[in-house]
Amino acid sequence: MAAPLLQTRLPGDAAASFSAVKTLGASRTGISNMRALENDFFNSPPRKTVRFGGTVTEVLLKYKKGETNDFELLKNQLLDPDIKRLPWLNRSQTVVEEYLAFLANLVSAQTVFLRPCLGMIASHFVPPRVIIKEGDVDVSDSDDEDDNLPANFDTCHRALQIIARYVPSTPWFLMPILVEKFPFVRKSERTLECYVHNLLRISVYFPTLRHEILELIIEKLLKLDVNASRQDIEDAEETATQTCGGTDSTEGLFNMDEDEETEHETKAGPERLDQMVHPVAECLDILMSLVLSYMKDVCYVDGQVDNGKTKDLYRDLINIFDKLLLPTHASCHVQFFMFYLCSFKLGFAEAFLEHLWKKLQDPSNPAIIRQAAGNYIGSFLARAKFIPLITVRSCLDLLVNWLHIYLNNQDSGTKAFCDVALHGPFYSACQAVFYTFVFRHKQLLSGNLKEGLRYLQSLNFERIVMSQLNPLKICLPSVVNFFAAITNKYQLVFCYTIIERNNRQMLPVIRSTAGGDSVQTCTNPLDTFFPFDPCVLKRSKKFIDPIYQVWEDMSAEELQEFKKPMRKEIVEDEDDDFLKGEVPQNDTVIGITPSSFDAHFRSPSSSVGSPPVLYMQPSPL
Repeated sequence: MAAPLLQTRLPGDAAASFSAVKTLGASRTGISNMRALENDFFNSPPRKTVRFGGTVTEVLLKYKKGETNDFELLKNQLLDPDIKRLPWLNRSQTVVEEYLAFLANLVSAQTVFLRPCLGMIASHFVPPRVIIKEGDVDVSDSDDEDDNLPANFDTCHRALQIIARYVPSTPWFLMPILVEKFPFVRKSERTLECYVHNLLRISVYFPTLRHEILELIIEKLLKLDVNASRQDIEDAEETATQTCGGTDSTEGLFNMDEDEETEHETKAGPERLDQMVHPVAECLDILMSLVLSYMKDVCYVDGQVDNGKTKDLYRDLINIFDKLLLPTHASCHVQFFMFYLCSFKLGFAEAFLEHLWKKLQDPSNPAIIRQAAGNYIGSFLARAKFIPLITVRSCLDLLVNWLHIYLNNQDSGTKAFCDVALHGPFYSACQAVFYTFVFRHKQLLSGNLKEGLRYLQSLNFERIVMSQLNPLKICLPSVVNFFAAITNKYQLVFCYTIIERNNRQMLPVIRSTAGGDSVQTCTNPLDTFFPFDPCVLKRSKKFIDPIYQVWEDMSAEELQEFKKPMRKEIVEDEDDDFLKGEVPQNDTVIGITPSSFDAHFRSPSSSVGSPPVLYMQPSPL
């Protein structure tokens, strides 16, 4: 029967064994280098038995005499993949150093083993699993809380860099392995956190891989995001608030060189304040905060934004945004990485807006992409606190001018009628203008009121609203009604007659259900959403809140200035701060016809975060 494989119980023995391996891999350097290392091996008990019989000592002695057959057998045994699965990380420093030297010699002499070695290293980027058994039954399979985990990760990164020193093409072989080894998105948040952390570290010393690594991470985050809607997260938090007490708060931020803090301490006390109740949201929040911290670490040098590094990161992220985010409908949180990056310097925010603007106006792009670009423009202009008024006005000028040109081209055409399929990008741009105006009208009119009104009048909202394309019928009702209230206050345009006519003409939609056909009203025919609605992830909010414009409720004095009544439909569980803003009501409320709206209408899930259904009518003269 074959003898057991080479054993490595004692650090000294292991070091000696790896010294022999290193000598075998570097045999071309000559016998003189071999002699110094083999003395250590000869003097270190116990004697090692090789699989094919005999000892390593005897094989080396035969090799010195010119007998190479046993040496080749020994080399093949040492190159067996089982050798690469030895528990080398938690050994003495001597063993670790010898093993790293072994890997370097192995891949430099036999590049066929490069992939297995890289796969072995990548497998250590997640915590090891501890399986607790009772008899023959596994009763636990939990993450190992190893105090040496940060040091082990450091050693693995050293190993990658050492291998790359000998094999310059290592990054090219490494990326497919990193994709293959990425844990399933439903694994524990600790496992995903460690793996993503290590991927981001790799992107620092292998910069050629950064784009692919970021794309991989964001793709996985997007899968988590679409499985945790804002409404589900809010419902889980509300339920937990009703059933649980207070919580403690601790925060751990990503550090490029250290990971000394463990976020999975034994929780003997109450839950932390920054922990999400929804399990998918918890994982998404941890990974999002990790990515946002990484972005700050990359772009800031000595507390100042490094333009070159930020520009390079922007190029990577804008390509990923186009590929993954722009075509994805109603993602809730992942897109905030672009929001955060643009806050570093105004130039990047303007570049982002220009990029979206080109997408919107380019007729060669699919209509769905153009509409998504319009959604992003409106939400970004409304919510980004770091965008100055002059940039807002410039964007409004571009959008409104484009709308007027679009109307000029439609006036004499056969398609000059209200149809989302034909004019989707136009309606998306209209809604971006209305939404931005609702959020920014105070700033536009601040300072010199007369000058501000003159500017708003120059935009000629009336022509857009009164056009045959009828954007007030297509845009979200709440945006339309806030826009109508504000423009009426400043006598820019009178929208209520059109709103009432649209409500009378709104056609019901027949939807087949298990219980039979049901009649519903489509109040979001544009299928729009606001990508930068408030972030509800607790850790990530800490990055976003300082640069985020919340909806400012109207004061009592402002409410009294609105002379148009409004009836607000009952909308439950809304989460956008903008949706909670009230437009004034008075006693002369005109009801909505039953054929127009259900009594308890709720926006469809595809428009989570969109404003509630509001209805406004002019007061009697």
